[in-house]
Amino acid sequence: MTKHPGRFVVCGTDTDVGKTVVSALLVQGLGARYWKPVQCGLEQGEGDRDRVQRWLELPAERILPEAYRFEAPVSPHWASALEGAAAIDPEQLSLPACDGPLVVETAGGLLVPLRLDLLQIEVLQRWGLPVLLVARSGLGTLNHTLLSLEALRRRTIPVAGVLLNGEPHPNNASTLASLGGVPLLGCLPPLPQINAEALERQWQALDLAHKLRASAAAIASQP
Repeated sequence: MTKHPGRFVVCGTDTDVGKTVVSALLVQGLGARYWKPVQCGLEQGEGDRDRVQRWLELPAERILPEAYRFEAPVSPHWASALEGAAAIDPEQLSLPACDGPLVVETAGGLLVPLRLDLLQIEVLQRWGLPVLLVARSGLGTLNHTLLSLEALRRRTIPVAGVLLNGEPHPNNASTLASLGGVPLLGCLPPLPQINAEALERQWQALDLAHKLRASAAAIASQP
């Protein structure tokens, strides 16, 4: 298994689960570059790259350009068809040639179709980077999260852990820690304001530097 210290893919169990906030949290904590290969929904305003740069006030070289940008807030395979664009070419989704930590944010969940014959999880499999799975903290997250972990496990994609997002739930975290088979990294609470200082406080409160190092060591020890 290829080892990539300081490099992670942030994927969600569903849409609007907080992938971009968690990506910014990792970029801030790791001092990483940020890359969102496929961006949909630009007709609704700024993209996720713009949000991360605005929240963290990062220099331009820390925010890498997307491989594909679409206006429609729909799945990438449909967005490209609606805009009359060429189908997404997986060769354009090769990891960028850059040194140091990197946070890659996916477009939606694991089985989102990039084309009708190409699911997002197949690209993750090619990359070989550990996945940090973002899940809702509340009702419904057990099914979505366990199904996502099963899909990753079947394809032998390494998982750095699960990070819940939202108001803490009295039971979901402990249940996922027992059943998920991967580290439960904590729960990111709702933030009244998203900026570098707020995210740094959460990075420290969740002790993510230590947890991610431990997770990386566990992944590296696997045959």
